Amino acid sequence: MIHPKQHYLDLFQVGESQLDTLVAEALRHGGDYCDLFFENTTYGNLTLRDGIVNAAGRHIDYGVGIRVLCGEKTGYAYAESTALPDMLASARAAAAIADGTSAFYEHSVQADANGSRLVGRRFRGEPNPAADRYPVRIHWRSTDAATLIPFLQKLESAVQARDNRIVKIIATLVWQVTDVLMYNSLKELKYETRPMGMVSATAIFQQDGKIENKSVSRSFRTGVEMLTDGLVTEMADEVVKGIDDRFAARRPKGGQMPVVMVAGASGILLHEAMGHAFEADFNRKGTSIFSDKMGQRICAEGITIVDDGTLKGNRGALNFDDEGVPAQKTRMVEDGILTSYLHDRISARHYGVSPTGNGRRESFRYAPIPRMRATYMESGNARPEDIIASVPKGIYVDEFSNGQVKIGEGDFTFFVKSGFLIENGHLTAPVKDINIIGNGPQALRDIVAVGNDLVIDPGAWTCGKEQSAPVSCGIPTVLIGSLTVGGE
Repeated sequence: MIHPKQHYLDLFQVGESQLDTLVAEALRHGGDYCDLFFENTTYGNLTLRDGIVNAAGRHIDYGVGIRVLCGEKTGYAYAESTALPDMLASARAAAAIADGTSAFYEHSVQADANGSRLVGRRFRGEPNPAADRYPVRIHWRSTDAATLIPFLQKLESAVQARDNRIVKIIATLVWQVTDVLMYNSLKELKYETRPMGMVSATAIFQQDGKIENKSVSRSFRTGVEMLTDGLVTEMADEVVKGIDDRFAARRPKGGQMPVVMVAGASGILLHEAMGHAFEADFNRKGTSIFSDKMGQRICAEGITIVDDGTLKGNRGALNFDDEGVPAQKTRMVEDGILTSYLHDRISARHYGVSPTGNGRRESFRYAPIPRMRATYMESGNARPEDIIASVPKGIYVDEFSNGQVKIGEGDFTFFVKSGFLIENGHLTAPVKDINIIGNGPQALRDIVAVGNDLVIDPGAWTCGKEQSAPVSCGIPTVLIGSLTVGGE
């Protein structure tokens, strides 16, 4: 949602002249770039457990963060008030932290003939409501929480009706609406309202003394209209899908073998094991395995990896990032060649490129850093059934769980909650409780086939990198020629 500019100025009790006053105060002692990030977020949550609402909440977070840059120094301070004396105190604190002089503009504002190369490029113009990527029909803030309870009850009943082995169901609804106003020393003024809804359902199954559980979630940048009967049916079906296989599953023998990753949620491995290594701060500091690989081939032809902020209504969608830079679709890897990192303004200055709209922050209490949005691999040409048929012996991964990644080395370990053996080109015995171990760059090089079935998973993915940020991930069916499978 994008309201008129005056709505945001009134909400944060500031005038445009005060914005200039704050920037001038922040830069008075030698800083050379400053930005202001105003935020007003309303949070709400409901949890239904055993048919009873046993948790509910609503709270508001409000304040402003002020950042000052001096060369390689960053000063950051925030106030939980937008009273002018409090904001001026924060501006002075940020300036003191970043104390010093530099030639930020000398190094960053000299653009090419199109004025588009470097950090100093001004992203002019006011936000355009007609181009809003998260329109809302029914507003979360104006909806009484009591009217949302029937949806959770309907979801619980639908899940319970699908399997008599279910002994407990937890259904949760979380929503938030965030108003932001941004201004900087380049005189860019941006503002918008960002909605987010998330629904999850967890079912615990019991059979012959064994316990299994499965959770499903959906999250979108939209309003209350997301809570449809169709969503209830979709989530209830998914919660019980594959439970028979879960009870029958066993740990297979481990070793080096091909791994086929299912389309959709397997994109979490792409996000964690490879996507973080493309974030420009890791590369600028030389801690990423890809720091010296720009312009080089890092995987086979035909593989394209994208970070996309333009998917309408998607959890990772943005009209513009938390530095006021318009969101875009960034091809990090194109036809196997590393073509771009994910940049905020600081890393863009360092590399002499334009920011890619990846400067994100958890809230006004944090300075922005390069973060992913919706990260996925584009579809290839192979049919999923042909990919499976090409594997004489391997593992088909249906659902990843927890994982660990070392950004510098690229090494990763992911826990596989469910999957199947592949024997002679066919899915056979269900498997569970195994680890997939490998190295991100090597796994990229070892991709043998990419399916034509890209799925961007609609789940409530949240990325933790010093701060939390909502993201999305996706992937088509992919065959990696060799990974270590930790089994019996």
